[in-house]
Amino acid sequence: MTEIDRIDAAVAAIQAAAPGFRPLLGIVLGSGLDACAEAITDPVDISYADIPGFPKPAVDSHAGRLRLGSLGGVPVAMLRGRAHAYEGHPMADVVRPVRTLVRLGCNAVVLTNAAGSLREEVGPGRLMAIADHINWSGQNPLTGPNLDALGARFIDMTTAYDPGLRGHLAAAAEGIGLDLAEGVYFWYPGPSFETPAEIRAFRTLGADAVGMSTVPECIALRHMGVKVAGISTITNLAAGMGAGAALDHADVMTTGAGMAMDLARLLTAFAGIAADDL
Repeated sequence: MTEIDRIDAAVAAIQAAAPGFRPLLGIVLGSGLDACAEAITDPVDISYADIPGFPKPAVDSHAGRLRLGSLGGVPVAMLRGRAHAYEGHPMADVVRPVRTLVRLGCNAVVLTNAAGSLREEVGPGRLMAIADHINWSGQNPLTGPNLDALGARFIDMTTAYDPGLRGHLAAAAEGIGLDLAEGVYFWYPGPSFETPAEIRAFRTLGADAVGMSTVPECIALRHMGVKVAGISTITNLAAGMGAGAALDHADVMTTGAGMAMDLARLLTAFAGIAADDL
């Protein structure tokens, strides 16, 4: 079975579970953010276990379910959790769910994540729109034979995170009175957290936040010609920047969960504003 066959099998299973539903906007929820799914009206949930080829997330707070429904009046498909490369999944498995969203009909996808901040003025509890990213992992989901049915061999990443969608995020944040930061996201493959020396290096390279996801999905989506927006929930200051407390994934999830309602409000307002561009 080819990768295109695997994606189309996933699409067929979803369409069988929700006949006639065509999402225009895709959303991927990161660590601690599953409560955002409650903002979707008329929901239909499908377990990843019932979608062929969908990897099951092994990280706590990633529900492993696809929710279909309406958000801000827009039909959406929300991936409630993701698989990560550090779990040992092949890169094709990591990005297959977002590729499936596109084959379902999504014209734009919002990628969310939990991230550590490299800027003291953007501390825990803030949301940050991703303006660009740095991939220092040595990994790329397009490595290997090109999937010509999805996109060209070489793709331009100058506007990896669509400026128009980012403008809609800013307008949505202003409309609901939310202080939205903006910055560059650095993909660190994990699962270990970064060292203080690495954080100093990343800051020198121009990074504003660091996390362990999002970049492979962004690359795969841009390969398919789909607009991408990104939002980081800042859950902690990066290594060496805090008061000496050890970084702990449980703290990341707790802080992320506390921010889920703000993110849900932002996504709902964004969907309404961006509807004409989808």
